[in-house]
Amino acid sequence: MTKRRARLIFGILLFLTDATMMGLAFYLAYRLRLLTEYKQIFPFSYYLGMLFVQVATLLTLFFFAKLYHRQPAISRVDEIYAIFGNVSVGIIISFAVIAFFYRYELEYPRLMMLYVWMLTIMLVTLGRLCNQLLRRGLQSQGWGRNRVLIVGTGEVGQMILGKATHSPGLGYEVAGFVAREDKGVQQVQGIPVLGSTADLPTIIEDYGVDEVIIALPDASHQEILTLISLCERERVSIKVFPDVFQIMAQEITIGDLNGLPMVTVQDIALRGWKLTLKRGMDLLGATVGLIFLSPLMMLVALLIKMDSPGSVFYCQERMGLDAKPFWTIKFRSMREDAEKETGPVWAKPNDPRRTRVGRFLRRFSMDELPQLINVLLGEMSLVGPRPERLIFVQQFQQFIPRYMDRHREKAGMTGWAQVNGLRGDTSIVERTKYDLWYIENWSLLLDIKIIFRSILAVFRVKDAY
Repeated sequence: MTKRRARLIFGILLFLTDATMMGLAFYLAYRLRLLTEYKQIFPFSYYLGMLFVQVATLLTLFFFAKLYHRQPAISRVDEIYAIFGNVSVGIIISFAVIAFFYRYELEYPRLMMLYVWMLTIMLVTLGRLCNQLLRRGLQSQGWGRNRVLIVGTGEVGQMILGKATHSPGLGYEVAGFVAREDKGVQQVQGIPVLGSTADLPTIIEDYGVDEVIIALPDASHQEILTLISLCERERVSIKVFPDVFQIMAQEITIGDLNGLPMVTVQDIALRGWKLTLKRGMDLLGATVGLIFLSPLMMLVALLIKMDSPGSVFYCQERMGLDAKPFWTIKFRSMREDAEKETGPVWAKPNDPRRTRVGRFLRRFSMDELPQLINVLLGEMSLVGPRPERLIFVQQFQQFIPRYMDRHREKAGMTGWAQVNGLRGDTSIVERTKYDLWYIENWSLLLDIKIIFRSILAVFRVKDAY
């Protein structure tokens, strides 16, 4: 089956799934009204006109909100947020249309419309989840998968390969890599290197490539334009991994200093009501977390005591807000004298310094649960750049642009870099880019998304050590 036909079928299935769930929500709302109201209610056929207006309005809004456009990388949190917003607006619009056209001949069931609103959000979300599972199953069988070519065999290219490989919902099949220069490399992580950038048009045609991802963040603008020009000859979709400036400075403004023109990079610090909102979320999350997780934390403390001699907690000085040091609290997962001989070093896979219980704690990130106390005290946030040790900060700030800007906000228990696979012994440069992007683009929804993804990652991530 051709990719175009498969995508058309996926789109029609999604449209029909939404329409079915919207109609089902309306019918269940009617049945719920029958159960909760004791007065005489008209038969369901009486409300078929309302049902048609309701479903037609919602489907139209979904279409204009681009919920039927191909968005393989959209997260579930973003999709639920979009469904919630569009259903809410759609209910209001359909309410107004129904009131205008049926004001003299139809009962106006306000409570039923409330039921419709709640049920539509739940059922459409459920329907889209089932649709996504079906689509992933079909794509795993070869339906509608996009053949992707990655330009660049470096760290960024390999990171993109990891994303494409471990996210089947993206619908990507990596055809191969293209090297910047022909250095005789045959494979990268088991994926073939098909040639150099000079061979791009031929490679795209020979391997049936649908999409090209240019993973050369240090390339000059002229080099990027040349690569895009080579790809455009074959009419493929092109994506470019952004360079350092693009990802760190999302917004700039033009101003003046007493007549002297100035370019102002976006002020990255959270202020005012945003800061208050984030602190409120931290207090609520830390309080609820400590209450509900306290039995588990007591069990962990007991296991640590039984497993090896030493204290239950391990306190370590890290750098936090405004570059001020603070003491992070963690469950001890290594020997008491772990750094006696080596001094401060990064943890590594199969680290011999770990205890038996420590291996389990680190695998599921349970050693970090006591940091909820740091959050409650205001030293950390639930979400933010991960705090580093002072000795490492002194090293990193010497060669990473704007590294210290990440300390203009509170450190977090989890962060945007971590949920995107940049944890442990990974590139500090790339991690800093993600941290600064998070600070510049903060929103409450983004924090919720990161927390949600962090919880799911506990059961999926294999590189926690």
